[in-house]
Amino acid sequence: MTARPLSSRIAAPAVIVLFLAIVLVPFLSLLLAALQPAGTPLTGLALPRGIHLENFAHAWSAAGFGVLLRSSAVIAVSVVPAAVLCATLAGYALATMDVPGRGKVYGYLLLGLSIPTEGTVIALYYDMRAVGLTNTVPGLALAEIGAFMPFGVFWMRAHFAAMPRSLIEAARLDGASSWTTLWRVLMPSSRPAVVTLGVLYFVWSWNQFLLPLILIQDPDRRTAPAGLGFFTGQYGVDVPLLAAATLIVIAPVVLVYLFFQRHFINGVLSGALKG
Repeated sequence: MTARPLSSRIAAPAVIVLFLAIVLVPFLSLLLAALQPAGTPLTGLALPRGIHLENFAHAWSAAGFGVLLRSSAVIAVSVVPAAVLCATLAGYALATMDVPGRGKVYGYLLLGLSIPTEGTVIALYYDMRAVGLTNTVPGLALAEIGAFMPFGVFWMRAHFAAMPRSLIEAARLDGASSWTTLWRVLMPSSRPAVVTLGVLYFVWSWNQFLLPLILIQDPDRRTAPAGLGFFTGQYGVDVPLLAAATLIVIAPVVLVYLFFQRHFINGVLSGALKG
């Protein structure tokens, strides 16, 4: 067996290192900036003059991140399970059942992928106000669930459509209902796809800025990104303090991704291979 050329052996690690740098450098710059003395003007990467962890405490108290993070957590916990469940049921039905008009329903859902939130948020606000759901957690949760449905149904439908039909046919021959087929036959092997969708939904819900900004006016009910927006307007010239606040907001997303990293990668790779 002939050895591979040196260039081909170096190319793959070099590409990996390049992409790793693209991902890590912004986080490193934020961390270095957050450790600088408050009020220090920064224009790029610079080693901090000492470790100033008080920036995090100041940002936490000044922006009221205790309330903001709790509000974001309540919204995410309300949105993610409900959205994943609805997307799973809809994707399963559209992929395996003879639902009347399922082609039109699926096309309508795909149309939702092409409509930006900015184009619907005004009409959504007036609709929510008409039923008394503005400035409420249920109203914001319902709005986010509706916004996330098109991609979720597309993702889960593609997953169930790629699974062997023999599994479904064998379950039906054994007398299993559609509900039993889904939960006892298909779901055990669908965990990576479901976890991946759940992680994506959590990231999208946590990072959602426009919907909370429009639908929530009470400062005590704002989410962390919306609160960070107001904090930026007040402390925009204090880069270390702003960097510390940004790290506080993105920390839960990073922790959730690291916790579900293995399932997330398996789900993405599985979807890519099936596609």
